[in-house]
This record gives sequence, C-alpha cells and structure tokens, in this order.
Amino acid sequence: MERRVPKVADLAPLMQFKKPQLNPKKRRLEKALTIEDLRHIAKRRTPRAAFDYADGSAEAELSIARARQAFSDIEFHPAILRDVSTVTTGWQVLGAPVAQPFGIAPTGFTRMMQTEGEIAGAHAAGRAGIPFSLSTMGTVSIEDVSHANPHGRNWFQLYMWKDRDRSMALVERAAAAGFDTLLVTVDVPVAGARLRDKRNGMSIPPALTLGTVVDAIPRPQWWIDFLTTEPLAFASLDRWSGTVAELLDTMFDPTVTLDDLAWIKSQWPNKIVVKGIQTLADARRVVDVGVDGIVLSNHGGRQLDRAPVPFHLLPGVVAEVGDHTEVMVDTGIMSGADIVACIALGARFTLVGRAYLYGLMAGGEAGVDRAIAILSEQVARTMRLLGVTCLEELNSSHVTQLVRLAPRRSSLSQPL
Repeated sequence: MERRVPKVADLAPLMQFKKPQLNPKKRRLEKALTIEDLRHIAKRRTPRAAFDYADGSAEAELSIARARQAFSDIEFHPAILRDVSTVTTGWQVLGAPVAQPFGIAPTGFTRMMQTEGEIAGAHAAGRAGIPFSLSTMGTVSIEDVSHANPHGRNWFQLYMWKDRDRSMALVERAAAAGFDTLLVTVDVPVAGARLRDKRNGMSIPPALTLGTVVDAIPRPQWWIDFLTTEPLAFASLDRWSGTVAELLDTMFDPTVTLDDLAWIKSQWPNKIVVKGIQTLADARRVVDVGVDGIVLSNHGGRQLDRAPVPFHLLPGVVAEVGDHTEVMVDTGIMSGADIVACIALGARFTLVGRAYLYGLMAGGEAGVDRAIAILSEQVARTMRLLGVTCLEELNSSHVTQLVRLAPRRSSLSQPL
C-alpha cells in the first residue's frame, strides 16, 4: 500500500469542531442521555438529605430494587419490515388526550429537592402535553399549580387525613381550580421506615447542623436558592416544624376503609383514580366501587419493603379488571422502554416520580424538560424498533417477562 501526504481537502471533513456550549446548565443537561445520567448530576448538585429523600425508599430498599430489576428482566419481540417512519405516542387517558403514555407522579416536599419545585414540573408537563400531579404534601398551593399550567391537565393526589373536613377542603379547592382527576392514595396508613431520612436527620425545614453545613460546601447554589426564595409552603398546610415522619404520622389516617373511598367518590365531580393497588383482590374491590382508574403501585418502594412488584402484577390485573377500568402503573420506571413494556402488557398509562425529580435536581425546569425529552425519545425509538406506529398496536406479543423471582413451593406440597 502506497503512502502519501494527506491533502488539506482530505482533512477538512475530519476537522469539524462542535460549537462550545458556554451555559453550564445547558452543557450538563445536553450531556445527559438517560435518566440515570440525570440522577448522577442531581446527586452532585443536591445536599445529601434532600437527594436521599427523593432517591431512597423503605428499610433495606428491596422493593425499589426489585421493581427496577423487573424492567431489566424483559425481552422484546420486534416485528420487522414495517413502515415506522411516523409514530404516534399519545392517546386518550381518562377521557382526555395525552401526548405521551406517561405523566408526572405526585411527589412530596418537591421544593426541598430544588427550589423551582412543582411549578417547574407543571410548566414542563403543560408544554409536553402530559398530566402533572400535585401531592397533598406538595410544596406549592393547588391554585399556584393551576395558574402555572392553566391549559394542561392537572391531577390532585389525596391522602385522607384524620381530619376529614380538612381533607375534603383540599378536594373542593382542587375541583374549583379545574383539576380533572383525583388520585386517592391508599397505601399509607402510616409512614414507611425510610432509614436514609432518619440517618440524615431529615426535617422540614432543613436543620442547619454541622453535617448539613459541611455537606453544603460543594453545593452553594442549592443553599443560595433555598435561602433567598420563599419559605416552603404546602398544598395542605402552611408550616411544619419537625421531622418528615412526625408530619406523616400526624396526618395519615389508619382507619380509612372502602366506605371512605365510596364517600370521597361521591364528593368529587370529575375522574377518580385509586393509587396504591398491590393485589388482584384489592383491584377487584375498588373497581366494584366504580372508580375510573387504578394505579398499580407500591409507592416507589417507600412504604412496605418487599411489597409486590407492580409491573409483575400488571398482566393479571389487566386480564381481570381491564375491561372495567383504566389500569396504570408506577414504581421503578427509568426509561421509555420501561413505559412501552407497560403499555404492551395492558397498562393505559404510567406515572414517573423519581425520573422527574432527578431532572428537577439536575437543572430545575430545564432539567424536567430534559427528563421528559429523554423518556419521549426513548418511547418513540422503542416503538419504531418494535415495528409499531401507535400505542394501540402494542400488545403482549411484544414483551416477555423473564422469571427471576418466583414463589417457592411449600414443602407440604412436595411428594414423599
């Protein structure tokens, strides 16, 4: 092979330099290609107590680990030679359109993670054409979320308090503010044992201990934002001084029953969804009450550790009650492929909590936009690779749930 001196014309196509991004926030968000990338950025920029509140779960954190493993343990079955030049990623959910098969889940204390909080989420959700859910433990008011997302879909998540009148006052405010769906969360009779929060001394508002001051040194922007903006305000109460666990145990009511759910339904004029279903039997019970939807959820692993994996429950619940109500899923979703797998197995919709919070902590409202964009791109790409052009074409033939955890047979059932 003869060698020669390269010509300038030969080198020119190889010498293309990307224009540098001078804005540090845009630069770090552009580098994030996955939700896990956003998580790494969020961890660097957020004090440990706040990050761990979002990232952690209950006790040994087995539930969240198993939920994420369940999405890893799937096999896709693509169809080839299909025209997938155009894909449609939206459809009707609870009687109204969504642009994507996912929405933002309700999260508590959100401005603790990043000061733009729920307003950033509501703005981003409105632009993306997906629902935004405000938690009872949200850190802005119902009315402020409605103002931030006046033309989008706002959902309100309700915990039933021991003070019923106070709970229903929130429901009335949400209805008056135009929220179209009520998410009644039923898996929190008491607060779960969130050990990271206990070890971090997580309190509302954050306590300035020696440890938090040391932790803040490499994260000055978080503290500047926190200390120079409005103090935390809640959708449900004005102020609280104490630990998170003390607040939750003061508010949550362990006496709530199916009769209470029926009573709440009678008070709410719009769509009602029950969040926190973890067994087929309970799915049947709440569907008999006449709810519009259910969310298979173990609260992101933040309540009962070793709880059932919602994604594993999905096919059986859809087969049993899917003709009578809309079945949704949350817990463990970290990619658009996870979302597509849920839709293929019969879910009508999914909710993402941590994925949204990682984006928020990584870059405020722009970070939420980036999280939604990542998931949306992954949904569309996965659909194309599966050979489908719309959500209606997805079905169980596209996904196999591989077996890792299976019940052990009782020794009493073994032959002698």
